[in-house]
Amino acid sequence: MQKLIEVKVECYSGYRADENPRRFYIDDIRFEIKAIADRWYQAHYKPGYPPVHYFKVQTGDGKHYILKHEHTSNKWYLVVKGDSIIMP
Repeated sequence: MQKLIEVKVECYSGYRADENPRRFYIDDIRFEIKAIADRWYQAHYKPGYPPVHYFKVQTGDGKHYILKHEHTSNKWYLVVKGDSIIMP
């Protein structure tokens, strides 16, 4: 089972806006992103499904998370699988 938690994300903007996430916040807890382990783009051609970018990130403590960025709404989400937000 998968759910989404809306998070605040601060990004590096290079040749395009929100190019790479640098840190994200869950409530008031700050997570510094040490590395982007993977990224992928998912385009939807159905109404109601916006195009999104996914980022698998590693934080300074070595844990992995998946962030989802919806372009149309400019919202960021933490992808939660099961009961844990930490990737195995």
